[in-house]
Parts: sequence; C-alpha cells; structure tokens
Amino acid sequence: MAMGLTLTYMTTKVPNFAYGSFVTIGLYTAFALFKINRISPYAASLLAFLVAGFASVLMYLGILRPMAKRGSPLVALMIATFGVDIGFIGIFGIYTDYLQARYGLTDAKQFFQLPADFTILGLQGIVLLAPTALATITLMLYLVFTRTKFGVAMRASVENASLAKVLGINVERVYVVSWMLAGGFAGLAGALYTLWLPGGTNTGSDLIVEIFASSILGGLTSIFGALLGGLVIGGSEDIVTIGIAQGFGFVGTGLVALLFVIVGVFLIRKNRRSKKRILPFALAIFGAYILVEMASGFSSDLFVLGLVEGFGANVTPFQKAIPLVIMVATLLILPQGLVSINLKRWRK
Repeated sequence: MAMGLTLTYMTTKVPNFAYGSFVTIGLYTAFALFKINRISPYAASLLAFLVAGFASVLMYLGILRPMAKRGSPLVALMIATFGVDIGFIGIFGIYTDYLQARYGLTDAKQFFQLPADFTILGLQGIVLLAPTALATITLMLYLVFTRTKFGVAMRASVENASLAKVLGINVERVYVVSWMLAGGFAGLAGALYTLWLPGGTNTGSDLIVEIFASSILGGLTSIFGALLGGLVIGGSEDIVTIGIAQGFGFVGTGLVALLFVIVGVFLIRKNRRSKKRILPFALAIFGAYILVEMASGFSSDLFVLGLVEGFGANVTPFQKAIPLVIMVATLLILPQGLVSINLKRWRK
C-alpha cells in the first residue's frame, strides 16, 4: 500500500487521501468472488489488481489531471482527493446493498476474515505468500527502474517532467502507468487482506493513517523507502500495542529504552549544526530516565512499571495513535525519511 501511495505522490506531488479506497476495491473484489463463485482471494488478486488499477487511472485522468492543467492549487487537489474518497465510500455502500439484496450476503457491509486460506506446517498460507509477493514485486520494480527504458523514462519524468518532455518522453503515459500500478498494488493488498483480517466499506479509508505514516517514514519519494517504512509501521503497530497492553517485560523495556538513547544520540549527531536537536535530546533523556528508574527498582514512577508489566487491554482501541506518533516524529526529526540517513557521515 505504501509503495503505491508513494508512486502517486511522485507523479502528481499531491497527497492522495482517496488511496485507501483502492484497497477497499480489491477487498470487495475478493469478497464477492469468494462468496458468490467460491474463487479464492489468491486467484481473485489479479482481477483486484486490474479493477483497482483502472479506478486509480480513472481518478487521475478524470479529476486530478484536468484540475492540474487548469492551474488548481495543491490545496484544491488535496480536497478533491478527500471528495473522491467520500464518493467511493458511497459507492461501496450501494454495492454492498446490491450484494445483500441480490445474493443474500448479510455480512457484505462488515465481514469476518474469509475462510479461504490453506495451511503449511500449521501456518496460514498468507503468512508465507504475502511476504513472497512483496519481495517479488519489489524485485520486479527494481529491475524495471534500473534495466528498462520505461523505468528510465519513469525516473526522468518524476525528477524533471519538463526536461523529460524535451527529451521526447511521453510523460503523461508514464504517469498513467504509474497510477495503474499504484492502484493495482492497493487492490492486490486489499484482496490478500481478506485472508488475515475482517473488512468492510470503510476498511481502506481507516488504513490511510498507516499508509501515509509508512510512506512518510520511507521518505515519501522513494519506492523502496516506502517498503521499509511499511515494515516498520506494520511491525511497530502490533508489537507496541501488545507490549503496552501486556507489558514489554524487564528485558524488553530495557531494550526499548536503550533504543531511545541510541536513536536520540544518532539524531543529535546528525543535526549537530542545526536547531533540530530538542526532540532528539528529549528522546535520549527519556530513554536514560527509564533505564535509571528500572535500575532503582521503580522507586518513584508507576509509568515505567506499567511499561514492564502492562497497562491492560484498554489501550488497544488507541492502536492507530502509534503510526500517527511515528509519522509526526518523522516529520519533525527526519523530514526526508529513513532514506536520508547517511551512516557513513554519522561515523565520521
């Protein structure tokens, strides 16, 4: 999802708040094919890719490109993507009403994980195939970007569209293909999503915080940075939520505190000549405080004790605060994302 959102931003320079709806398109493509025709979401993923990709291109050609040609400002384009997302939610509502009336699918508006997966050595197939699909797509994108004329044309169009046109590159065709791929990635993700979690008409829109956080953490202009950002956001959202609810344990809390110190020191050194060191200092001091408090046997702070032993399941509804906090911290501390980190420079 993050890789697709990054593609749309690279081409139009507009944050696409309707991107989550393409995920929902893939989700309902897989849902309908399984419920009506008993077709596995794995088999439906190709159709989901095509349908969501077509919807993405339609949005670009029918709304964003005409507005951009008329000189619409960035704010107007952003508001347009909001409007498209609301429109999509209405379409999903109509479509699910049809599924209920025509096929008697009473769970169309909100359904549980589809029982269509297989198992390998006691593991769901999606646990193995989703990472495999991600690795395959990443490798294919790398080869396209580095080994084909179209990949060079795409990179040139993203870097400097005017110069690319002078060189004879059909920039608009490049943009259309980019939006097709971006929507397709969302649709593919939505189809696979049905095998792991429940879904509904608002699923894609509800995921937009995680998608944006992943893309921003990856640098917003790097496809492969978005891959890394997605892995970090997805993993941290689950791990941190479970850890806060059940506790990280003594060792886990110590490692988290040590990570805060290391990251804080790294960012202090990276920004040694700028004024962006207040938050890194606070992060390092916070980590050091946790370590000192643990060493003293939790003498004065129940918060640190809560990190060790947990705060209870009542924190679970606030799970989306985790990617939001990471996104805000990234914008404040590392605005160009993880891809801007230069380890060689830091070692000097």
